[in-house]
Amino acid sequence: MFKKILIANRGEIAIRVMRACRELGIQTVAVYSAADKSAQHRFYADESVFIGEAPSTSSYLVKEKIIQAALDTGAEAIHPGYGFLSEKSDFARAVTDAGLVFIGPTAESIEAMGSKTSARKLMKAAGVPVAPGLEEPVSDFQQALQIARDIGFPVLIKAAHGGGGKGMRKVFHEGELETSLAAAMRESLAAFHSNEVYIEKFIHNPHHIEVQVLADRYGNTIHLGERECSVQRRHQKLIEESPSPFLRDDVRKKICEAAVIAAKSANYINAGTVEFLVDENQNFYFLEMNTRLQVEHPVTEWVTGIDIVHQQIKIAAGEPLQIKQQDVQPRGWAIECRICAEDPMNNFLPSSGIIHSLHTPAGPGIRDDRGFEKNDEISIYYDSLLAKLITYGENRETAINRMLRALNEYKIVGVSTTIPFFISALTNSEFLSGNYNTGFIEKHFSHDNLSNARKTELEKVLIATVIFNQIQKNHSTHRIQDSINTDNRKPNSSWKLYGRMEGLRRN
Repeated sequence: MFKKILIANRGEIAIRVMRACRELGIQTVAVYSAADKSAQHRFYADESVFIGEAPSTSSYLVKEKIIQAALDTGAEAIHPGYGFLSEKSDFARAVTDAGLVFIGPTAESIEAMGSKTSARKLMKAAGVPVAPGLEEPVSDFQQALQIARDIGFPVLIKAAHGGGGKGMRKVFHEGELETSLAAAMRESLAAFHSNEVYIEKFIHNPHHIEVQVLADRYGNTIHLGERECSVQRRHQKLIEESPSPFLRDDVRKKICEAAVIAAKSANYINAGTVEFLVDENQNFYFLEMNTRLQVEHPVTEWVTGIDIVHQQIKIAAGEPLQIKQQDVQPRGWAIECRICAEDPMNNFLPSSGIIHSLHTPAGPGIRDDRGFEKNDEISIYYDSLLAKLITYGENRETAINRMLRALNEYKIVGVSTTIPFFISALTNSEFLSGNYNTGFIEKHFSHDNLSNARKTELEKVLIATVIFNQIQKNHSTHRIQDSINTDNRKPNSSWKLYGRMEGLRRN
């Protein structure tokens, strides 16, 4: 087992990995930028190394600085977390070349699954279902037109390298194809330094289902069940749950088996996630493989009782998997909400500032993975994810009710957050039915389609948050009431205070 590991990341995921290391008796090294000189992950680690100025291109994305920090501190391995360099094959290869261990898959596996066209080709050869389309990049408009006609409109143009919705265009008619193709290629070039795109059949209102896999270097590969990840905005997940409330048991079995086949076909080692789109008839199609730890891994940990980060470290250290497929017996239900510094009433616009006050939820079945504390600054330089809030229950209803209770307890003052959105979403009848899909936010919460009832409901939550923030800033309810009622009359009731706050909002 390793004695010291460097974590090449920041925020909540850096702390999550460090906690796993402490439990295994491993010392940790943090890296930090100028913007993170007071960040929690820096002080949670046993030691820390400064790696550059605030922009990630000067710090967290500079592989030479990170590798040198590991060598200088005597670390034996590097855990990349997620984001930043976690899926960069050149980083994995450079870590290995430096005589260190990369806690993740091989550079070859990252490359094989990093290109969506090569991954589609590999999956098709292995017998894993893929959506109808081409396994080669499109070279020009005429070729694209012929492919789209063969597949049948609507089609989806996708960047061959990268993800997150960049370089992606839905095309419903022939007349839209040429401009959409050009736009997708431009966007792909800007985001991923490659204008390669491909075309596949567009699947209406799919469910986004992913399967967690673990694989060691001795040929042992298992799955840890599936996660439902269909609540998304701009192709970024916001709510995840395990198991999926949508899948039939026979489809669940097949999709998990397909994920194991996919991992084996890529000679995959360590933890990874195979992602699928599932149509309304429960036909499933390979989407991509994330060759790293996922943000939503805690829901799988809770229903299986398996610490995925522990397993990552043990596999990287050369230990064989001690878990057999028959040992994986999921129990209960887990839900995760990604609490981000974003304004849900302003198209999820990112928010920054100082955390003036913080109150976190507690109690049975609640896990709060966060990377900030009171008085910390939320920077403009990095991802907006503040925390992962996860709840567990013996069934879905209990997990949802527990999440709603936890969300109402969670108070963050200083930046806008997605908490009000989650409270509204988790009480939506379509979400409660379990038969929601990737169009959920667009249908119920987009600015244009937000119903008056839903808008009023969301605004009430936001108003309540504003009131709480004002109370915290003034340290007590009486100080707020005194500022409104200065003539020493009887203090205003909470209902009057609410009305005045609503009046201020309208004005």
